[in-house]
Amino acid sequence: MHTRHRAITLTATALAATLLVTACSSSSGGKKSEEGGGAASAGKATTPRMTVAMVTHASPGDTFWDLIRKGAQAAAAKDNIKLVYSSDPNAGNQANLVQNAIDQKVDGIALTAAKPDAMKDVVAKAKAAGIPVVGFNSGVSDWKQLGMLEYFGQDENIAGQAFGQRLNQLGAKHALCVIQEQGQVALEARCAGLKKGFSGKTDILYVNGTDMPSVKSTITAKLKQDSSIDQVVTLGAPIALTAVQSLSDAGSKAKIATFDLNKDLVKAVQNGSVEFAVDQQPYLQGYLAVDALWLYKTNGNFSGGSTAPVLTGPAFIDKTNVDQVAQFAAKGTR
Repeated sequence: MHTRHRAITLTATALAATLLVTACSSSSGGKKSEEGGGAASAGKATTPRMTVAMVTHASPGDTFWDLIRKGAQAAAAKDNIKLVYSSDPNAGNQANLVQNAIDQKVDGIALTAAKPDAMKDVVAKAKAAGIPVVGFNSGVSDWKQLGMLEYFGQDENIAGQAFGQRLNQLGAKHALCVIQEQGQVALEARCAGLKKGFSGKTDILYVNGTDMPSVKSTITAKLKQDSSIDQVVTLGAPIALTAVQSLSDAGSKAKIATFDLNKDLVKAVQNGSVEFAVDQQPYLQGYLAVDALWLYKTNGNFSGGSTAPVLTGPAFIDKTNVDQVAQFAAKGTR
């Protein structure tokens, strides 16, 4: 990470750490909801009420997005923001949700650009309507080209390279990188980075991340087919936990490591069924994306000078530090 990026990220992290958070978990499944806040107990702004739309590509039931949403709710509560959250894993439908937010004349939009081409026109329409747009989580290589104001997340290719280098240190020779959504830029970049950083052989396996029984059987079949695979790399906590079952079913001695956390994945790191996880701090991404729009609206600020992303990862979580994270994961914020 460049020094400037590190400084920006640490400052942002310190800002987020000032909040006392007690938020409730929820999953959207593409449905729109309005949240006035109630997730923070200190530092509530007295600035005029504003409305922010957050539009993601979340799939129903994926707990990762609960963390994003909780961070967004905490920032909304602090900043006197009416948060309107919606999501759809289909890129065209997600673009329609962004258009709905434009039609509602919101004060700002925070979105994920997992399929950047689908976001191009609606981001341009938002800008034409005078609505600032920030990106987060997906689209680190495309946010400036799309015309967004700022970006919060990790560089997935760099994270993948770091992941591969960690596998080199652990002595892995043949990795299977499991992608749960073909064509999703962040996921594809992780495996591309892994191939670059890993000195061993890397195979790609596509699975349907919305069908866990299928994920389990597909990984199991691959492991039975090729016993030389000694490392399974997954790109989400639910996929990793399912892969643990696949290893058992296949009688494989391969190890599992993953991107992203949830509280069950933290337990898996603690008990050794998963070697390590890369944490991109989704709570922080959601918080910073919403807070950035408030700062821009009230004080004209934009992090990274609209030229550099604010990096929230990668942070490696393994047995040496997982207990420090566990207390926050139990509350549903890591």
